[in-house]
Amino acid sequence: MTQKANLFKGQQKKKPVPSRHGKAPQIRKGKRAVKPSKNTKQMDVDRELTKFINQCNETKAATFATKDGGQLCILKKPESSSKKPESSSGAAKK
Repeated sequence: MTQKANLFKGQQKKKPVPSRHGKAPQIRKGKRAVKPSKNTKQMDVDRELTKFINQCNETKAATFATKDGGQLCILKKPESSSKKPESSSGAAKK
């Protein structure tokens, strides 16, 4: 039988979890997720610009579609041959 644990290929004993008693785990050295303020401000400006451009594009497409003789149209889902369930509005039922 081998004396070294890493050479034994059978079931290995699980190590117990270190007791921390409410303490946070130690933060290791290395890269941390710190937001660089310079790049973050630029990214926020770019995000706002993108939102504005998307909003403009959506309004243009909506006005283009709703004009008389517009080239865009809204397609409705074809109705199936089965009966539709009645609406469950409270005003219709007494």
